[in-house]
Amino acid sequence: MQLFFRELNETQNPDAHVLFILHGFLGSCDNWLTVSKQLAAHFRIFLIDQRNHGRSAWAAPHSYTAMANDLKEFISEQKISNFSLVGHSMGGKTVLQFAALYPNDFAKLVVVDISPKSYVGNHQQILDGLNAIHLATLTNRNEADAILSQYEPDLGVRQFLLKNLYREDNGNFAWRMNLKLLTETYTEILQAIPFKQIVSKPVAFIRGEKSDYILDKEIPALQLLFPKMQLKTIANAGHWVQAEQPAAFAAALIQFIL
Repeated sequence: MQLFFRELNETQNPDAHVLFILHGFLGSCDNWLTVSKQLAAHFRIFLIDQRNHGRSAWAAPHSYTAMANDLKEFISEQKISNFSLVGHSMGGKTVLQFAALYPNDFAKLVVVDISPKSYVGNHQQILDGLNAIHLATLTNRNEADAILSQYEPDLGVRQFLLKNLYREDNGNFAWRMNLKLLTETYTEILQAIPFKQIVSKPVAFIRGEKSDYILDKEIPALQLLFPKMQLKTIANAGHWVQAEQPAAFAAALIQFIL
């Protein structure tokens, strides 16, 4: 699988610890650029577009096993043996799947505002809105936003989603994400990650104070599965923790990894 990535390293240290960072559903590695500029002073960073997202290749299936194996292959290609994994939302479940499949292959795991459980989806209306944008007749981005606003009232969310819209060399609009496949396989993204054994490596769950993706009542079960687990709650942040409170998020991640 051909995965697009961006590498950041401002440490000037050839032995700096490596972080592989994965974005969430309908996002891309570019969503992590702002906070990663802070992290790059401490780590060598690879920001990765997952399959069917951003500039990476499109392919079925869109499953966590496939995405975890994509990550395994990518890391092997980089010939890096000492690394930690960071993932937000869908990316968080991908790194959890990696931990389930390869529990001894990483140093530490950072899971951002998601847990291994199954979720009730809240993206269907957004997917309906994106599919209502007919690219063949679309003339400008404002028109796309007007259509999407009928399904998603939050301007910030719409701006995030429409980062996936671009013009091809012939001037026609296209999606960077594989919208058809992601729509068809959306239920795959909601499924739980199965674990056959505990994960003995250190794991940090970083959640937003205003988010309900990791509930207090679920923490005891997580602690059984991840005995070296830490839970960090970022104040005044919702689900997009790293975007809403980048400084606090970066501080929590640096403290955990280093």
